[in-house]
Amino acid sequence: MDIQNSINYQRIADAINYLRTNFRAQPNLDELAEKVHLSPFHFQRLFTEWAGVSPKKFLQYLSVEYAKNILKEKQATLFDATYETGLSGTGRLHDLFVTIEGMTPAEYKNGGKAIAINYNFAESTFGTILAASTLKGVCYLAFADKKETAFAELTERFPNAVYHQQTDAFQQDALSIFQKDWSELPAIKLHLKGTPFQLKVWESLLKIPMGGLQTYGSLAQNIQLPKASRAVGTAIGDNPVAFLIPCHRVIRSTGELGGYHWGLTRKSAIIGWEAAQIQKLAV
Repeated sequence: MDIQNSINYQRIADAINYLRTNFRAQPNLDELAEKVHLSPFHFQRLFTEWAGVSPKKFLQYLSVEYAKNILKEKQATLFDATYETGLSGTGRLHDLFVTIEGMTPAEYKNGGKAIAINYNFAESTFGTILAASTLKGVCYLAFADKKETAFAELTERFPNAVYHQQTDAFQQDALSIFQKDWSELPAIKLHLKGTPFQLKVWESLLKIPMGGLQTYGSLAQNIQLPKASRAVGTAIGDNPVAFLIPCHRVIRSTGELGGYHWGLTRKSAIIGWEAAQIQKLAV
């Protein structure tokens, strides 16, 4: 895992937060650099190394108008075509290689009793992450700004499981998703604890391609429950697998970001970073 990338993310998280809350004022390079106590030259270089685009371009990706345009166009040409055909190469969408297996009713009911869970912490592009897995696949993936809190949330989901702090192949496959070159990604298996409705919503999230955005309402329509936007939003908020199940790609119909379990600054960073990767592929 690229530890330096994670360090860089922490360094510019304040800048991203400032961009997110002040994008309408279109802050310039000097102003951004001052906010994070770096010289304009150093900040420009560091930001571009992390995101792949300049702070000015990244700012465009965070604007509400940009989000509205994405929603209006529905990514009907580039993104939908890529998803439907499963094109290989550096532009291949990782979502095509994620499969979900729900826990049995008995496993769901007893809170993971008799299930052994391996877990460990690792560095990702967007900060420290907690990965956990059963014998069938990854059951939990969460950004861990505070390791104790992240582990407590994991044990709350599976209160009766037996835990071992160790890394396994399932976790390694999942964490490989944070590599910038996705041309040789392995198949990733998820073993999730959720109601049939939640699993249906999470599976629908996997169909939103990288760089694409959807609204809560459109996602409800996709699962043939157009009046269930609020329930869909709740299920999205309960998503136990960060980034792999891309709940960060769901926003409000107004173009505003909405909520995110792991913080709006991180959601902004992921959306902007993904837009930057797609932009580079399109050049």
